[in-house]
Amino acid sequence: MNKKKGVVFSFSPKNFLHFKTILVFLQEKIQQMRVAVYCSANSHIDEEYFLKTEELGRWLAQNGHTLVFGGTDLGLMETIAKAVKELGGRCVGVVPSKVEERGHASKWLDERIDCDNLSDRKDLMLQHSDIAIALPGGIGTLDEVFSMAASATIGYHHKKVILYNICGFWNPLVMLLEHLQTQGFIRGEYTQQIAVANDLTELSDQIRESEYPGL
Repeated sequence: MNKKKGVVFSFSPKNFLHFKTILVFLQEKIQQMRVAVYCSANSHIDEEYFLKTEELGRWLAQNGHTLVFGGTDLGLMETIAKAVKELGGRCVGVVPSKVEERGHASKWLDERIDCDNLSDRKDLMLQHSDIAIALPGGIGTLDEVFSMAASATIGYHHKKVILYNICGFWNPLVMLLEHLQTQGFIRGEYTQQIAVANDLTELSDQIRESEYPGL
């Protein structure tokens, strides 16, 4: 037992065991995050995007994370869901009615959440995830990124979205964000809501360092 400035620190076996139990609990929670992935449903894009997306899907499965995605069987969405499932991972798909009507719901789903429209899908993906990753994508992906970041800035949640900057895809957006920051159009630092990872190592570090909601 050590005393310092009136504060007593106890290192009894009982307290050490309690601390170890909490530490294991935290590690398990971090290892089992629900990760939303925003990405393109377009198949006519550079092959490198598919390769890196497949790599990410395998990493998610190997590390016990659950994939939460837009539930479509097209483009990068199909690629990441297939990669997760092939290694025994879990996939949650949020499927808008228009996707279902056109017969493009993914076949790789462990859990399917139906919704009416894209706005509902954004809300449900946010609700069912702890953190988000934005792979290369178009207007829909940008909409998802900024909706999540904007709602975080005013306190609706404290979840971060990570731009996975494959082949420098997000560099122009990062430049725009920096411009908005320097011009005073963003309160605080945009990096509090939007992070950037240039490779899988940086991405995994960002996820491990993120604060797990509810703990």
